[in-house]
Amino acid sequence: MFSALFDAPFFSRLQHLKKYFSICNHFHKLASISVTMEVKDDIWYVNKVLNGDTHSFSYLVDKYKDVVFSIAMKVLRNREDAEELAQESFIKAFKSLHTFKGNARFSTWLYRITYNNCISEIRKRKMKFVSADDVQLPDEPEEMNFDGIPAENRAKYVKAALEKLPQDEYTLILLYYFEDKSVEEIVVITRMTESNVKVKLFRARKKLQAYLNEMLKEELYTIL
Repeated sequence: MFSALFDAPFFSRLQHLKKYFSICNHFHKLASISVTMEVKDDIWYVNKVLNGDTHSFSYLVDKYKDVVFSIAMKVLRNREDAEELAQESFIKAFKSLHTFKGNARFSTWLYRITYNNCISEIRKRKMKFVSADDVQLPDEPEEMNFDGIPAENRAKYVKAALEKLPQDEYTLILLYYFEDKSVEEIVVITRMTESNVKVKLFRARKKLQAYLNEMLKEELYTIL
């Protein structure tokens, strides 16, 4: 079953992956998590999987596959490697689901698995990450202001600007501003210190704003 996963395109492999989750009820006999939950939130599906309905994991794959792939792609900078790592992250999450205690959101737990897998892969390649210097920052990262960007082109500009950021800053911006993760949750995911997360968010936001301003000026020049 797993060989078929690696011989097909990424999103096709995810379909195989979801099929795998639906037929492997015997894979683990997992204990149920006792967590207060709303109907059909992530924890509802987690508990269904833990109680033997492994097909329910396909809901979580569908919900988070884009962000998981985006994190892997930005870190590894190779689509094939990112596809493989994203798939491995879902498989690892499935196999480790019995260790999920519900103390954090499922997405936080999943992104931590993905990020750790990426860092492990990078370390294998002996690539180093630059540490942030100490700077004075407010207690919470500032909000980004996109008001100056035309609404019809906003997604295009923001995506292009994000692609210019280094992988660690891209990941932090993605988690904080687009996935609504708190600084504390990002610390759990990345295992950076709280001050380091704030430093990198501060710098990434400034860079992103500068990239956006530059692109808007370039477009204005072409119009004029």
